Amino acid sequence: MLELRKLSVNDGMDVYQMLQDIPLDENGFQNNVNGLSYEEYKSWLVKKAQEPELDGIVDGWKVPSTTYWLYADGVPVGFGKLRHCLTDALRKAGGHIGYGIAPQYRGKGYGKELLRLLIGEAYNRGIDKVLVTIRLDNKPSQAVALANGGVITEQTDERLLIWIDTKQV
Repeated sequence: MLELRKLSVNDGMDVYQMLQDIPLDENGFQNNVNGLSYEEYKSWLVKKAQEPELDGIVDGWKVPSTTYWLYADGVPVGFGKLRHCLTDALRKAGGHIGYGIAPQYRGKGYGKELLRLLIGEAYNRGIDKVLVTIRLDNKPSQAVALANGGVITEQTDERLLIWIDTKQV
């Protein structure tokens, strides 16, 4: 059974261990917990739990966002971030949604389901279309976005810009 859980300051060792398995920077997706101590991770949770309540743009680029964990049969296998709005910079790189699956759980369809669930969360927030930006060499993530109804609208030197209608998922 798959379950999407919102980040909580009470998240524990299971999430911490999963975050240690996901690289720090892979395909443009940042996992800032990789390499942190458990105590640093707990402080990070407190900071991240406040991000949905941000008001407007902070530090010139941060927007309100919510982090979620994907659980499969009670085990965290990946995580994603839903940005509640976009800046001009996020329209070029970043988009509304970023996600990652721990390496040992890849190739099992979890990425597709995680993105589908995050699109549903965007719909629940009143976001009609979400943007996912994916590096040109990240074919698995491109396939995940297209399988979720994504439409490639632009290609830059580094990435594809893929829009997904949240009402169709």
